Amino acid sequence: MADAGGPRSSEGFLEELDPVVFVFGALLTLGVIGTFFASPGTVESAIGVLNTVFLEYLNWALLVIVFLVVLFLLFLIVGPWGKITFGDDPPEYSFLSFFAMLYSAGFAAGVVFWGPTEALFYYDNPSPLFDVSSQSGAAMSIAVQQTLFHWALPQLAVFTIMGIAIGYFAYNYENVPLRVSSALTPILGKDNLDGPAAKAIDILAVFATIGGVATSLGFIGSQFVEGLSFQWGVDLGDTGIILVVTTMTLLFTISMVLGVDKGIRRLSNFNMILFGILLVATLLVGPTIFLVLLGTQALGGMISDFVAMSLFTGAGVEGGTEWANAWTVFYWAWALSWSPFAGLFIARISRGRTVREVAFTGIVATSAATIPWFVSLGGTAVWAQHNDVADFTAVMAGDVGAEATGFIMFEAFPLGTVFMVAFMILVTTFFITSADSSTLAVSMMTTGGKAKPSNLNRIFWGVVLGMTAAILMILGGVDALQSAAIITGGPFAFVCFLAMLGLIKEFGSSYGRVLLQDETVLIGKSRERAPTDTLPGDDD
Repeated sequence: MADAGGPRSSEGFLEELDPVVFVFGALLTLGVIGTFFASPGTVESAIGVLNTVFLEYLNWALLVIVFLVVLFLLFLIVGPWGKITFGDDPPEYSFLSFFAMLYSAGFAAGVVFWGPTEALFYYDNPSPLFDVSSQSGAAMSIAVQQTLFHWALPQLAVFTIMGIAIGYFAYNYENVPLRVSSALTPILGKDNLDGPAAKAIDILAVFATIGGVATSLGFIGSQFVEGLSFQWGVDLGDTGIILVVTTMTLLFTISMVLGVDKGIRRLSNFNMILFGILLVATLLVGPTIFLVLLGTQALGGMISDFVAMSLFTGAGVEGGTEWANAWTVFYWAWALSWSPFAGLFIARISRGRTVREVAFTGIVATSAATIPWFVSLGGTAVWAQHNDVADFTAVMAGDVGAEATGFIMFEAFPLGTVFMVAFMILVTTFFITSADSSTLAVSMMTTGGKAKPSNLNRIFWGVVLGMTAAILMILGGVDALQSAAIITGGPFAFVCFLAMLGLIKEFGSSYGRVLLQDETVLIGKSRERAPTDTLPGDDD
């Protein structure tokens, strides 16, 4: 069915708003951007202090929480709670469309951006957890293994747990809206979902979503601009940057107004087709047999070292904590800053599905698409650097931005220009679906959980998103807002943890406990046995 949105008039736009979340969410987002524009040093200094405190005292908490969330989702896939459904209606979309939308709306633009790049950094500077030398043969496999770990199960898990928590309570409880705060229904109480705690969570979710997605738009825009400069020598300047971001904003706004069915679904399906074509083409043009061997070894290493990599804090290892903070903790916090909108969008498209289906699609099916991509592109880049086929030294040294990596690699390919163009189209269309779904999610947050907010509401947040990204690209402030998004990701680690505990409490009480029998009292005095109760062997 079409998802054309609700009322189109300004009166309808005003009537549907949750004034507290909308006003404070907008003011917080625009206030930070305005302050940054007026005094960049003040904002950057404040963010730097918060970042330091966060990384010094809460880094371990993020690692533990994300690890526990992964374990819980794996249990949902194989355990008895997996058969629980989201409402009584049949699924709205086919499984392949559901998978494509879930993948595209989550972090696929980041997957494309970092695909050829990230393994190079680990090849040059391997994790201190592993005793391998920089740029050695052994570092090649470890580099791809580390990349797979960062982009497979854990990042996907924080999106998925929020989606399951929001979707379950919204579709199985009466009068529970599609809002981020609804994930904490058992914690906050159904009657308190309009209370100050719930409002605070939704306001922070708006800020985190706009900050996270605007930063990503800055990255994608910079990659697009770099591609034009690298391949055709086109220097766009500030005016060109505004033009690129405005064009992207217009494209995702059109997709957004078309709705989930006509816009996001169709574009997501296109994304996955182009994604598959570019993946297979890179695998065939690159060192195919080597990539198969490298991928097999890296996947095996990720599985066998998963626990150690998940909980590696770098304690007692020279430079270990700094490395863990710069990479693993950063990625978990970054993913957590996206978890409000990604989780809300997953909930929006999951009506009628089982918990097992959503958990499986969220962390297993998506990992099955992500792993070959990083093996193919990341493995090819590492192989090319190791064998002097291409030179990424400037990228690894930080003299050239990471956005140039893909273009350097594809330049060494036959028909390299075709690969570059396909790469630029893919990263752009993936971002459009991410921006589309994120603005839909923000609109839902600011209308009290309305599944089909008005077009005017969606367009407002789309313009805010595009304007934010353009200003930051011109001012060079993407790094500052990226840090701000990491800071907002910290609190959402605890929101995800509480959402998981809430699901355990709800599923255990409604569908039967798994580890303990239902009669077991967790806290307090156990009930006294009636005189007629007997134990085996009590009979004379």
